Amino acid sequence: MNNHVPIPFGRVQIGKPLPVDVYAPNGHLLLRRGQMLQSEQHRDTLIDREACMSQADARAWQRSLERLMRTMRYEGCSLAQIAQAPMPSEIYEADYREGLQIDGSWLDLQDTLRSLLYQGQTATKPLERLDGLEQKTVTLLHQDPDEGLFVMFQALHDLSMGYCATHALLVGAICALAADKLGLSPDTRALLLRTALVMNIGMAHQQDAMALQASAPSTVQRRLIDGHACGSADILRGFGVQDADLMEMVRWHHAPDGATLPECLLEGLRLLNLADGLVAKMAPRKTRAAISPIGAAKSLVLTPTRTTSQLRPALVSVLGFYPPGTYVQLANGETAVSISRGRRATTPYAASIINTAGMPLGKYTWRDTGDPQFKVCTPVDTDAVHMRISLDKIRRLRHQHGV
Repeated sequence: MNNHVPIPFGRVQIGKPLPVDVYAPNGHLLLRRGQMLQSEQHRDTLIDREACMSQADARAWQRSLERLMRTMRYEGCSLAQIAQAPMPSEIYEADYREGLQIDGSWLDLQDTLRSLLYQGQTATKPLERLDGLEQKTVTLLHQDPDEGLFVMFQALHDLSMGYCATHALLVGAICALAADKLGLSPDTRALLLRTALVMNIGMAHQQDAMALQASAPSTVQRRLIDGHACGSADILRGFGVQDADLMEMVRWHHAPDGATLPECLLEGLRLLNLADGLVAKMAPRKTRAAISPIGAAKSLVLTPTRTTSQLRPALVSVLGFYPPGTYVQLANGETAVSISRGRRATTPYAASIINTAGMPLGKYTWRDTGDPQFKVCTPVDTDAVHMRISLDKIRRLRHQHGV
């Protein structure tokens, strides 16, 4: 039968409802979803008849199994126990959704995410769109993490683009990279990314407005800030989210120690909380200047706590003191933009964009800041650089030097 796949009868429990329709290869319906295997002999008969299911059911059932296996891992079950886990007898409607195809670059992704966050509870097909956003973020991050950091740190200072979406993507990317550095599980890594994308959906419009206003948040705005985590969780519940871990992480992303989560996820939530605060400090406001990346990194290193002592160095390691997309003054007097993380946190690869006379360079010049003559002397505030950086030129320079 075309477009159908075999049923994994070895993992199907007898006496439990089947959550899929069961067909013969010729398309004849053998069992409707909700019916069950009556006996070992009944199962053997279906195996002999090469019983199968639709591809859509197979994908949804696999997602349901992956959710069960993830829960078992969090509960401390052994690999042997997880490997022997039976197929679930229930498939959620959300297991059938397919991520919408999202094309383009990091800025296209940022624009698409901003639209979803702005629409909030009125969004159409929100979970499919969120799946597509996650898949595209993972793809782009895998292809070139330094370009992702470069584009997002550049965008962080352009508040006209919408701070909420840039913040979400940057926090998600940082968490994903740090999770790899820490050896956290792929499940935790994916959960951190998804949480980062939606944790502020309850105040997206207001978050962008507050980033632009010249006064401190009002009493009403402060009340919104204080309650936005629960508000975001409520919107996700309205979307049909059934992932309890995601809901818990969104609800407690500003106060990790209040969450009821397994320790492995609690570690991830603390990492998210640190990254969230770090990006917020580096973002400009009308009411204050942005803290420099090296200042943010030092604040991480110099303020350890018992529960975050391992997380802070990981964040510094994946970002460096001068992350891609931020500006620096070199020992030779040039102003440069960091374009890729280097061998050490203090030695990024950079492109000189302004010469010693303060004139913009039409042709960017490669600089390895590990070389003493081009070492970084100090960070440069973004507002002091009055020129637009060409991503194409940065790409070509990186390609020429193999980074």
